[in-house]
Amino acid sequence: MELVDRKLYYTHNINPRVAVAVARHLNSPVELIRYEPMGEDRAAFLSLNPNSLAPLLVEDGKALWETDAIALRLSRLAGGEFWPDEHAVEIMQWVSWSAHHFTIAGAALVWHNFTAVPWAGAPDPAVVADAAKDFHRFAVILDAKLAGRDWLVGGKLSYADFRVASALPFAERGLIPLDGYTNLVKWHDRLNQIDAWREPFAGLE
Repeated sequence: MELVDRKLYYTHNINPRVAVAVARHLNSPVELIRYEPMGEDRAAFLSLNPNSLAPLLVEDGKALWETDAIALRLSRLAGGEFWPDEHAVEIMQWVSWSAHHFTIAGAALVWHNFTAVPWAGAPDPAVVADAAKDFHRFAVILDAKLAGRDWLVGGKLSYADFRVASALPFAERGLIPLDGYTNLVKWHDRLNQIDAWREPFAGLE
């Protein structure tokens, strides 16, 4: 049996939350370690991830950064069913759509309405309105795509679902406007029935 020193470093932010959820859902053979890549751990990890961000997967000293690359690697370690080759292109379409459209709009709302408030104060209403407009634009598309289906790709849960839902666990804190998006809300309710998605950090530091 191959013995690999495999560690996944994370924070509690949106992207590393997804990576940890994937690892726990797949029962990945990784040690999960919380760290501060822009704080006290920056110097020690800068050579492994020059971005000074999380998540970071390190396998026998070899670093892999970026959530989607890590998710693909962990899926391959688990046999590939979470990111199956037969649906790889369609999953990648949703991954890209999330990164450039839906999740970036949701994450902007989380940032301005929640994350930045302790040091930046109340957000600029115009900025929040612009982010909400973007979110609504793409939420309409997602809600329509989810009509009559439980999952985004291939009739079963895949990484596409985890990735597109990245910002939704922060919806209440980030004041993400979900009212009226019935299919979208039901879909995320299904995701929340999965322990690894609902509470990816349960039992961790």
